[in-house]
Amino acid sequence: MRIPDQAECYKLMEQHGMLDNIRAHSLTVARLSEEILTELQANPAIPRPLPDQRLVIAGALLHDIAKTLCLDESCNHALLGAEMCRDSGYPEVADIVEEHVLLPSYDSKRYSQGYFTAREIVYYADKRVRHDEVVTLDKRLEYILTRYGKNDPKRHALICSNFNKCLQLEEHLFSWLSITPEKLGCCDVEQLHG
Repeated sequence: MRIPDQAECYKLMEQHGMLDNIRAHSLTVARLSEEILTELQANPAIPRPLPDQRLVIAGALLHDIAKTLCLDESCNHALLGAEMCRDSGYPEVADIVEEHVLLPSYDSKRYSQGYFTAREIVYYADKRVRHDEVVTLDKRLEYILTRYGKNDPKRHALICSNFNKCLQLEEHLFSWLSITPEKLGCCDVEQLHG
C-alpha cells in the first residue's frame, strides 16, 4: 500500500490549487480524524488491526483535493478527487476520498462489532468540521442545507438522509470511545503543519 506522507499531501494540495480555506478545513478534518483514531486505539476491546494512521491522515488531508476545481458544481469533487488520487498512485486514499461525502460502504453491523475503517473515520470527521471549526452534526447539517440545499426539497431530503446515516455512525463510534461527541476536538492532538 502506497500512502503519501504529509509533505506529499501538501504538494498535491498545491499542485491542484487547493484554496487556503479548503486547506484549513482539510487540516482540521485530519486533526479530528487523528483524535478519533487515537481514541479507538486506546480501547483494548476494539478489534485489531485498526486503520493505518498514515492512511487516515492522508485521506483526511486529501478528501477535498478536487473541491476547488468543483466549486462551480460542474463536477463531483469526491469522484474527481478519487480519480486524482488514483492517478497519483494512491488507490487506498482514493477510496476514502470517493466515499467521504455519502459513505456508500456504510455497515451498521460491522460498526456494532467495533470495526471501523479509515473511510468511516474521515467521513465522520468531515461532517463535524464547518470550515475549520469543529461543530455538532446539527450545526453542520444546517450549514450544508443552506449552502447546498438550494431550497430544493429533493436535495434537502438527500442531505438529511445522509446526515441520519452519520448520526447512526456517531452512535456506533462513540459507544466504543471514552469521550462524548461534544468533547471531540477538545484534546491536544499533535498539530499537523500545513
